[in-house]
Amino acid sequence: MSASFSPPPAPLPTDHELVLKVIPMPGDCNANGDIFGGWVMAQVDLAGSVLPARYVQGRMATVAVNEFIFKQPVRVGDILSFFSHITRVGNTSVTVQVEVFAERFSDQGRYVKVTQATLTYVAIDAQGRPRPLPKPDTPAQA
Repeated sequence: MSASFSPPPAPLPTDHELVLKVIPMPGDCNANGDIFGGWVMAQVDLAGSVLPARYVQGRMATVAVNEFIFKQPVRVGDILSFFSHITRVGNTSVTVQVEVFAERFSDQGRYVKVTQATLTYVAIDAQGRPRPLPKPDTPAQA
């Protein structure tokens, strides 16, 4: 009989924005019955692009995956919540941190952090070249 490690429940971040919720299905599994890491990575890329889109206001591309850590396996039926926040805004790029929490199908109401990642997106023009981010609107002076 083997002991099963169960991480303590994680509190959901209050300083990040919920940008995506998704439930992986059996077709997303690897041969071990866990969800493919590549499937999780694709979802993180989608979730990571939500907040930078507000800055970029047009086409953008993922230019770097600065960090990607799988902390726990993702299982079929988990309710995944993707939380994101901007960590850096440059001249042409935006860097974002994404944290993924699983609400296990069999243990709803308790969350486990399963993945964290840092990605950088770059604003691009019609030819796919980097372009400056639009300047934020400045309040009118009275």
